[in-house]
Amino acid sequence: MLCVPNGLILQSFAIGLMKKITDLLTYILFRAFVFVYRFIPFRVMYIFSDGMFYLLYYILRYRRDVVTTNLRNSFPEKPEQELKQIEKGFYHHLCDLLLESIKSSAVSETALRERYRIVDPEPMDSLYRQGRPVIVVTGHYNNWEWGGIVGGYYLMHRPVGFYKPLSNPYMDRYIQKTRVKGRSVLASITRTTEFFAMPMEEPAVFYMISDQSPSSPRLAYWVTFMNQDTATLHGPEKYARLYNYPVLFMDVQKLKRGKYTFGFELLAENPNTFRTGEITALFMKRLERQIREKPEYYLWSHRRWKLKKPL
Repeated sequence: MLCVPNGLILQSFAIGLMKKITDLLTYILFRAFVFVYRFIPFRVMYIFSDGMFYLLYYILRYRRDVVTTNLRNSFPEKPEQELKQIEKGFYHHLCDLLLESIKSSAVSETALRERYRIVDPEPMDSLYRQGRPVIVVTGHYNNWEWGGIVGGYYLMHRPVGFYKPLSNPYMDRYIQKTRVKGRSVLASITRTTEFFAMPMEEPAVFYMISDQSPSSPRLAYWVTFMNQDTATLHGPEKYARLYNYPVLFMDVQKLKRGKYTFGFELLAENPNTFRTGEITALFMKRLERQIREKPEYYLWSHRRWKLKKPL
């Protein structure tokens, strides 16, 4: 019989207790901040954002090397001066995005509808009337978080979003509560297969942020994206072909600070007729066209190209 020394048991208990206390204090401080933050008007919030830009860009230099490298590799044809303008525009947008994300938990449905409007729901509504669940793919472009939230307000489909659970259980429950609006459902990415197989009372729309870097280069689909060999996730295409769910691209446009529109474009109506990798390539090609139109709104601070294509 294996005996565990009492000292180790007490040490393990103390570590667990300290984590719970730290998690709780973090949650309390965050909730207090959000409570105060909800009374700050948007115009004042963007003044804070301007100050945050100088802090992140000039003082902390947050991931400046990553952003610079990503931009140079993605736009080798652009002069250095233009790349610098894009870089600064990105950091301004990033600061807006961070504060808008926090603000979303304190914004009313009416206010959010005014700031995030749907352009044309017909591509989605038509599929709903046919009784077909759909998969919506998008990238880390513009304010993707608000897009997931307002789906429960605008769409006929039942929105299902996937997220990575937080290690802090108090914060995780709060995120689940505040990110679910209307008829939306929020599911852990560890339960993706389960949710796709789950019978639902009405057709669902599965939101999938599909431009992350996969965990392994050998499990990825490889495409040419922004002039570079790029590893892509296979999950959205896998489920689309497995269930023959139509795939739509969500196009989010920023009109000005805090004002967005979004719409949908059909990429694949019958995915099981496509060959392996074709749907992923269509998505990445459409995302690239969106980025090239207004590159400052893409998440350049992400280490998107950290994986190298196997020989």
